[in-house]
Amino acid sequence: MALRSFFCFRSVGNQINAVKVIERFLSLSASNSYKEGQDQLNIQKSRNDDAGSYTELVRDFLDPSEFHRAVRKQGISFFTGVPDSLLKDYCAYVTANEAEGSHVISANEGSAVALAAGYHFATGRTALVYLQNSGLGNIVNPMMSLATPSVYSVPMLLLLGWRGEPGKRDEPQHVTMGQATPGILAACGIPFQILPDYLEGAEQVLYSARKHMEVSKGPYCLLVKRQTFLPYKMKYPPSIFEEMPLNREGAIEEIIKCLHDRDVVVGTTGMLSRELFEIREKQFNGHEKDFLTVGSMGHASAIALGIALKKPKRQVFCLDGDGACIMHMGNMSTIGNCSPPNYNHIVINNGAHDSVGGQPTDALNNERFNICQVALGLGYKKATSVSTPEEIRESVLAMRSMQGPVLLEIKVKKGSRKDLGRPTRTPIQNKADFMHFLAID
Repeated sequence: MALRSFFCFRSVGNQINAVKVIERFLSLSASNSYKEGQDQLNIQKSRNDDAGSYTELVRDFLDPSEFHRAVRKQGISFFTGVPDSLLKDYCAYVTANEAEGSHVISANEGSAVALAAGYHFATGRTALVYLQNSGLGNIVNPMMSLATPSVYSVPMLLLLGWRGEPGKRDEPQHVTMGQATPGILAACGIPFQILPDYLEGAEQVLYSARKHMEVSKGPYCLLVKRQTFLPYKMKYPPSIFEEMPLNREGAIEEIIKCLHDRDVVVGTTGMLSRELFEIREKQFNGHEKDFLTVGSMGHASAIALGIALKKPKRQVFCLDGDGACIMHMGNMSTIGNCSPPNYNHIVINNGAHDSVGGQPTDALNNERFNICQVALGLGYKKATSVSTPEEIRESVLAMRSMQGPVLLEIKVKKGSRKDLGRPTRTPIQNKADFMHFLAID
């Protein structure tokens, strides 16, 4: 895990324990992919050593395995949610160590809350639901009309990654949500605490959460700040995606080669839009043709639909991801029903939530998951699956002459460049350029 150079030092207790934790962090960071994190942690270990008796300057981290054992001690043995970058090491530990029937990565956060409710109805027990705070919007309805004590009274422990935490550098969409997070939880009547980054504190908070849920019979939330957990690197089983000739960025480059000057592109959340931006930079193309959906995971396809319906003379290409597409797959039903002839839906599928740690999506199961059959069943005119550069170019060129909506699935290997940057233009600038481009007849 590549860590930023600005660590936040807080009083966390025993310096000796902290040094041991750092040493374990370093031992887990021995591979080349962890070199940057190892360098940062060497600096942190030195600072811990220099702290001497000033234990308030010592930095600590939670071991995912120890935290998980502490969670289970509170009687929680069912886990569901949507992976988050701040929780990725804990999510990876759960994925690797929990049985299939005890852990479900859900399509979206609202579904995870409903799944946890069903588990409670069947067993009388409490589940843990993990999510990023950007997913709070997805859980408001099931929280307020299902889980709240005044309706069906369903206890569940929310583990919430706090992106955009006040005082921390982050992207505009996360800063906005980070500032609003405590207020949203309070408005929903969900009590919350910050999860300490040392085991004794975490155990105390978990105990308090369990006692509160036993009394209130409702949800309780733990806010997780950045760099709370030690890294946990999961070894994933072999899949067909490892054999694919291209990664996501390579597939985007092939798509861009086939687009015309007036074509409209809507890029989905996460790495895809960042890669799209850098490809345009590299080719000196400008960015006015692309709308980068920096937040609103799962909604790029609906944004593209709104454009396609009102700009029927322009070819509209939605560059989607498997995780985002699955999150709000109901959009595909609306697209099929509206049937815009200029709608081109390209789903770049690597079977993973690549932007937040690489945990698997349902698309990883190639034998059960078939996005092309789903599209055809929902009214798309044609759906094709490809993987090679030649197939991509041939298919994208063919889409231009087809009556839409059409879907193209491109299977790729997961992973991205370590030096991948972020868009240098603000969302407001992106919107202004994009709207000007759309206004040109």
